[in-house]
Amino acid sequence: MTTKAPSSVAEHPPNSLEKIAYTAVEGIPTQEPNDRYRLGYNVWMWLVDRKGSLAQAVHTAGSRLHISEDEVVKTVSQRLKEKGIQI
Repeated sequence: MTTKAPSSVAEHPPNSLEKIAYTAVEGIPTQEPNDRYRLGYNVWMWLVDRKGSLAQAVHTAGSRLHISEDEVVKTVSQRLKEKGIQI
């Protein structure tokens, strides 16, 4: 039985919406890493579609957070503004 090397993963460019969304949620305390990934995905979907508000996107993610959703929205919106994205 042989083991193949894992496939290489191509990183998104630093100015792509995917990278910006996942960077914006980095370091937010969640119960598990998957909760943070789900939060990043919902922020990315909000950036793409702009349906609803950022607060709704955070709530819809259903992530198990160790801080309040209001704090998450403030943190993410601040980080998005730093990247030049208008909320």
